[in-house]
Amino acid sequence: MRNILLAFVLTSLAFSASAQHHATPVGKWKTLDDETGKAMTISEIYEAKNGTLAARITENLGMSANCDGCSGQYKGKPYVGIVTLWNLKPISDGVWGDGSGYKPSEDRSFKAKSIKLIDGGKKLEVKGCVAFFCKTATWVRAD
Repeated sequence: MRNILLAFVLTSLAFSASAQHHATPVGKWKTLDDETGKAMTISEIYEAKNGTLAARITENLGMSANCDGCSGQYKGKPYVGIVTLWNLKPISDGVWGDGSGYKPSEDRSFKAKSIKLIDGGKKLEVKGCVAFFCKTATWVRAD
């Protein structure tokens, strides 16, 4: 009986940890090209030192090695390591936003209006705006 109870508790903890993992965008995500849907990078969303969420490119999936079209600090640097989202704060359950972003493939900064978990935490909608023009990209969980 003790073994059955132990197995039940361990199984419950495993499901609980899995559910919590997918209740947050923290983890690795495959970013997709807006037009072709082709995977571009693996980006990792992590908790920054100030308690907000941020994202950086951890793997290049077929773009050129360096960001030759980038300006400023990333000009000519490898895509891997570029910070693409920062200062994301919790807005509501499963939604973060009011941060900033950078899209290196277009050398464009934007307001990260919201990032929202969808499809049971398997996908992430990333909504960015420049002035009043907004665009939503979908990222797919990679871990």
